[in-house]
Amino acid sequence: MGGGMAPGNPSSSDDIMDSESVNSETESSSFRELLECPVCVTPMYPPILQCSNGHALCSGCLPKLQNQCPTCRSKVGPMRCIELEKVAASHELHCKYQNMGCTAIYPYHSILKHEAQCSYRPYSCPYPGSECAVVGDIPHLVAHLRDDHKVGMQSGSIFNHGRPKSNPDKVENAAWMLTVFNCFGHYFCLHFEATQMGMVPVYMVYLRFMGEKEEADKYGYSLEVIGNGEKKLMWEGVPVGKYMIFGALN
Repeated sequence: MGGGMAPGNPSSSDDIMDSESVNSETESSSFRELLECPVCVTPMYPPILQCSNGHALCSGCLPKLQNQCPTCRSKVGPMRCIELEKVAASHELHCKYQNMGCTAIYPYHSILKHEAQCSYRPYSCPYPGSECAVVGDIPHLVAHLRDDHKVGMQSGSIFNHGRPKSNPDKVENAAWMLTVFNCFGHYFCLHFEATQMGMVPVYMVYLRFMGEKEEADKYGYSLEVIGNGEKKLMWEGVPVGKYMIFGALN
């Protein structure tokens, strides 16, 4: 006597949701391609122009082409592609970072503004002195910095960092040091850089916030540079988000 298990129902709710997600991503991708200028490969906004054969392009690219269609080489005048403009005005798109967790849907004319500020958009690896191509969300980058770049991880809002230098007037090679701090539920990157500019050694210290500028503006920091046991300089400021340099000490 044999036995077996019947296969599950292929039309489960999970399968249907996955199918809907794939379809919406495909639809958004196709619509973006439809409204993509063939010259600058960026989204077209009114006025969208067209040649006598119906090929569309953005108004910003027309002067560069001397009023010639890039597809068929026919002349392009001030003829607007009204139907395509109407399609764009009536269409809504999923955020292109949908596969990273964003569920936002915006009208075509608003989607770019959202995507430029979307909290799900990937960040570049902030490791200094290298051309690291890794991108991802903040938790992924923190793990990447720790495991792949062997960056030091610390917790707390008060820290001391020592960088002993027997001859501070001489820097043989450019040197970078990065430490990631976890405090107030966020991650901050403390950078130290020593380099030579001509005959002058330059030491830079700056703080980066792993996140957006709006969130970074809620925090402040102070840095003290101490030499020979005496305080030399103190710097106060607000860390800037999106891995931009806020300040430097030399």
